Amino acid sequence: MTHIAVIGAGITGITTAYALARRGYAVSVFDRNRYAAMETSFANGGQLSASNAEVWTRWGTIFKGLKWMMKSDAPLLVNPTPSWHKLSWMAEFMGNIPDYERNTVETARLAIAAREHLLEFAREVGADFDMEQRGILHVYRKPSEFDHARRVNDLLEKAGLERREVSAAEVQRLEPALQAETLGGFYTESDFTGDIHRYTRALSDACEKMGVSFHYKSKVTEVTHSGAGVRLTWDDAGAVQTEGFDGIVVCAGVGSRAIAAELGDRVNIYPVKGYSITVNLDDVESQAAAPWVSLLDDEAKIVTSRLGRKRFRIAGTAEFNGYNLDIRNDRIRPLREWCEMFFPDVSTEHCVPWAGLRPMLPSMMPKVGPGKTPGVYYNTGHGHLGWTLSAATAQATADIIDAGRMKNAA
Repeated sequence: MTHIAVIGAGITGITTAYALARRGYAVSVFDRNRYAAMETSFANGGQLSASNAEVWTRWGTIFKGLKWMMKSDAPLLVNPTPSWHKLSWMAEFMGNIPDYERNTVETARLAIAAREHLLEFAREVGADFDMEQRGILHVYRKPSEFDHARRVNDLLEKAGLERREVSAAEVQRLEPALQAETLGGFYTESDFTGDIHRYTRALSDACEKMGVSFHYKSKVTEVTHSGAGVRLTWDDAGAVQTEGFDGIVVCAGVGSRAIAAELGDRVNIYPVKGYSITVNLDDVESQAAAPWVSLLDDEAKIVTSRLGRKRFRIAGTAEFNGYNLDIRNDRIRPLREWCEMFFPDVSTEHCVPWAGLRPMLPSMMPKVGPGKTPGVYYNTGHGHLGWTLSAATAQATADIIDAGRMKNAA
């Protein structure tokens, strides 16, 4: 039996492990945390959103970043302290601007395909993850933002996404709890939301029942190509272990860049920090005042998800500040204030703040496929769409490994 090592137990790694295990592969998963989904897959915005597939590689993003550079609570914040990694990433980011339209269409197509795989996996394992299939509603308060959304919608339609423009009155009808005035919006009925952590944990439990081996609290210290396969060395609570595998899939999020470098590959992932707050709806008034339809405020770069009756997730912002995971009050405060403006009857007394590092490539497209050496594969760099794209890229990774195995057998 072909034995594959998966490095990383976030949403991408666990979904990859599941996709391989259900095809009959022996799979071992390695992660430095005690459980699955404890880093970037812990408390994201909760959206499974083909409607948010627009890549950021356009001049408008550059101009906004420059305008907001000295504004600590801006939706997009860039630490001006230079580093070679940051500068090289940004140079490549600008180099991908000509591919903005093509990459947006391709990302939307991938997201549409991923939805079906994710729902199929959830049915197979009986995952309960607070899923709400009520669509995603993009709202706009500035004419310029609304006009840009119409141009983006043309690209999403090319990808096959059904997304319709709605008036301000229809925005209010779709989500009566909304208290802020809008010009209108776009509604995508087929998008949905859920708790990424609960979903990933359910999938990891299913993987264990299928025979997948998990090495938690294990830090991979060396990855070498052995000719016939790949050898992994890891530190397991102070005990160093080494084992050979027929192949590995690197799904290590922002850690993928360093692992790729050991294997002779360049995967220029930069960590882009995002924040969330989980508002605990402890009183019946807040439960009634919080929305059930998922919202996306494009201007503020804020998304929301209702996670059951008693939780309301608000997430957003992008911060280019290296591998720093500090939770800054000046970045959390805008999320809380946004809630108080849009949903003033929701109590924000009990909010749980969180920050995670999105693994972003300059193209805003995930890296899925083989490395330079045989037996090395990548499924990483999904940026802000890790959960949205993970089921499709996991299936694609399993397809590529299948094709390589058949070729070797021939």
